[in-house]
Amino acid sequence: MNATTSTDLSHAAPVRRATGRDWAALAVLTLAVVLLAIDGTVLSLAVPALTADLDPSATQLLWIGDVYSFALAGLLVTMGNVADRVGRKRLLMIGSVGFAVASVLAALAPTAETLIVARALLGLTAATLMPSTLSIIRNVFEDARQRTTAIAVWSAGAMGGAAVGPLVGGYLLEHFWWGSVFLINVPVMVVLVVAGAFLIPESRNPRPGPFDPLSAVLSMLSIVPVVYAVKQLAGHGPGWDVAVAALVGIASGLAFVRRQRSLSTPLVDVALFRNAAFSGAVVTNLVASFALSGLLFFFSQYLQLVRGYGPLEAGIREMPVTIASIAVIGFVGVVVARLGRGRAIGAGMGAAGIGLVGLAFAEGSPDYLWIALSLVLVGLGLGIGSTLTTDAVMASVPRERAGAASSISETAYELGVALGIALLGSLQTVFYRANLDLTSPLPADVEAQVTDSLASASRALGSSTAPGAGEALAHAQEAFTHAMQLTSGVAALLLLGAAAIAWRVIPSPRTAPTVEH
Repeated sequence: MNATTSTDLSHAAPVRRATGRDWAALAVLTLAVVLLAIDGTVLSLAVPALTADLDPSATQLLWIGDVYSFALAGLLVTMGNVADRVGRKRLLMIGSVGFAVASVLAALAPTAETLIVARALLGLTAATLMPSTLSIIRNVFEDARQRTTAIAVWSAGAMGGAAVGPLVGGYLLEHFWWGSVFLINVPVMVVLVVAGAFLIPESRNPRPGPFDPLSAVLSMLSIVPVVYAVKQLAGHGPGWDVAVAALVGIASGLAFVRRQRSLSTPLVDVALFRNAAFSGAVVTNLVASFALSGLLFFFSQYLQLVRGYGPLEAGIREMPVTIASIAVIGFVGVVVARLGRGRAIGAGMGAAGIGLVGLAFAEGSPDYLWIALSLVLVGLGLGIGSTLTTDAVMASVPRERAGAASSISETAYELGVALGIALLGSLQTVFYRANLDLTSPLPADVEAQVTDSLASASRALGSSTAPGAGEALAHAQEAFTHAMQLTSGVAALLLLGAAAIAWRVIPSPRTAPTVEH
């Protein structure tokens, strides 16, 4: 087809502008993302209560915490492609009902085994929801600038939900039993199904091609064993299970890539990764979620165990990062217009890195104001970066492949969350133990708990009247603070590296195209 014909066609098919109904649909989709993000962070606060009630073994407790992320990360790629085939709205509705049922099962679980199964079902159904929400946005918002704003709202929901999780969990656990952190999902899913049935349009790939079950299996075997290996290595050190899981994951990943190259309709179009802009956006998205998840997970502990805040107050003190990430919605379009997409992502990641450096210094200060200001900078930077990297990924593929592209973006995000908590957590523990200086002698069992973690130290020493207990706890808190400062510095370096990658490899045209295929 010649250039003249292409131009005529583009004029014949003007870009559709979003309506009020479309923005209302976006609100419903964002509500789902907020809930899924909350569900990923709220469980940690409920562990003491559910442990007292269900009495799980140490292994069962690990599975209760991990099986959700395993199922979610492992099935995202498959479910994104399923959505392209059966209909994104249809899969969203089915997944919403399944998520509500699994939430009730988890809330009322009489045994640890039942809770593990329920958490696995929550992960499976969440994997149907996340790529569906993003791919529907890609299809509803055709105008490039409106789509950027819509994805900014969606990203703010994901980031805000992760930050609000401890706040919601703290409130529920202060007033209700541990199952309430799951049961709260049900009314939200009811709203999603009822409102979504009227507001959300159906869309699918008109020519999806055959579905390859072997690719689906290989994609899961490429992700779940690797996440398991990283978590085990971080929590328990090297072992045969770590080595076997890592080898299975790597071998499956290589087989998956080779198979995708040989298929006429691949599950993941690996040729996309030859595009430096696409690869740069995916890597930057992963690094952003890596830094944010690690920060929030250990910063919550810092606020409670070092600053002495309760769970609810600690959640409130984390709100500046949430508010800042939501505020991005109002000006992200202006930033892109002035800098271009790649430079805007680089600037956002750079700002977040500087914010983490500021946080490292502020954690040693008694004044909360400097912590709040640093969190605002982190929220603004990551809000811009996460929004525009997701937008870059979604804009790089045809609309009919939106589900597959969104699954790649979401898989990068979920891997970042899992690896951020595991790797930054391991680094935090190493720094904590290296900085720990117990000048006063303690009983061997107490000293072992103090050396294990600050949480164990607080339990062992917080109410102890033994000589030197108070001094030992103060030393442990100081060691944890120093470890947090060093870990924040490492995360800052990663963000600054991602900023450099985005600035160099992601294109930065200052005028967004009006038609994207």
